[in-house]
Parts: sequence; structure tokens; C-alpha cells
Amino acid sequence: MTLTYPMPEGMPVRAQWPRLLLACPPESVRALARRLCEQHAVQDIQLPQSGLALLKLRDSAQGEAYYPGEVPLAVARVRVTSADGTLSEGAAQLLDDRASLARAIAVIDAVLAGQLPGHEAALPVLAAGQARLSEQKAQRQALLATTRVDFSLLGTTEEDDDE
Repeated sequence: MTLTYPMPEGMPVRAQWPRLLLACPPESVRALARRLCEQHAVQDIQLPQSGLALLKLRDSAQGEAYYPGEVPLAVARVRVTSADGTLSEGAAQLLDDRASLARAIAVIDAVLAGQLPGHEAALPVLAAGQARLSEQKAQRQALLATTRVDFSLLGTTEEDDDE
């Protein structure tokens, strides 16, 4: 039986979970996934794989597709069954070449989505990922602010070329 639960207040949306988990140290994500695998039965729906995927873009002028290059891609999909028989599925598709990390994130995704026992342990990890991403964003914005140029002083001379 598959159940869906409302997410706790202030919890990031599911689409952000892989991004937040990737911002955390990989060993902490893998350790959490190992603990969850010990609590629940985990079945691979799609075996974890990693490789290269073609990046497909569409030309804005002609509207034709072209492939500018390859990107690393890791994919995993799992089904997690709790002790009481509750099923939940999770998946991860990462721009990364670590298949084991994709599987770990898929397990965490399934447990969080189904709010299976132990999902509370993932909440601090998501919060740590959010904090790390916020810190990176603040650093980028600070760097951008230092490179900002003020052009308002240009063109204020009396010798304008109006002739």
C-alpha cells in the first residue's frame, strides 16, 4: 500500500531534495542511507548507473536541436518497504558520476516522501544542505557586489557631443 502524507511546515519541496543532499558531504549522505537501509527493505527498481549524457539544446534562431557536449549523469530508482508494509518509491538523477551517491539519495528520497520511520533523521541533513547553499549564494553575491561598476558618473561632463 502506497500512502502520501503532507510534508511538515517549512520543509523544502521534493524537487529540491537532491540538490540539498548534494550540498552535504557525500559520506554523511551515504551514512544516513545505510542507516535507513538497515531499518527498511530496499529494492532497486532501476540499478544505479553512471555515465555520460548528451546535453541537448535548442537553437534560438532556427529552433533546431543541437548537442554542445556531454555531462556526467548518475541515475537510481528504488522501492522502500517499511516493517509495517508501507511502500514508497524514490529516485535520483544527478549531474554527477557517483552511482552509489545517486542510490543513497534515492533511498533518502523514498523514505522522506513516504514519511517512513527514520525520515526525521534526514531533516537535519536537508537543513545543513540548505545552510551550505545559502552560504555559497551569499559569497557569490558578495563577490558580485565587489565587481559592480558605477556608470552614473560617466557622461556628466559639460562637453557633451550634441553637435
